[in-house]
Amino acid sequence: MVLWWIGNVVLLVMILPVVIALLNRILAALKRIRAACDNILAGGGALVGELECVPDGLAKTDATVRAISVGAVRYAGSVAKLLG
Repeated sequence: MVLWWIGNVVLLVMILPVVIALLNRILAALKRIRAACDNILAGGGALVGELECVPDGLAKTDATVRAISVGAVRYAGSVAKLLG
């Protein structure tokens, strides 16, 4: 029974402070992660307003690609006639 009490005292004096220190480090890391997540969320919310003009830009890009492809096909046809 005496050994049982000695084991309990050793547990309280030596092991418990180590466990508490490790838990504090984990909680500090979690707080930093939470702050970083909040910053990411705020940045994502601000980005949504900047993306409203993307569909118009994509439509303009599609029209430009079609116009360039028509010119490229005409040019390739002319080169094929010259080489052929």
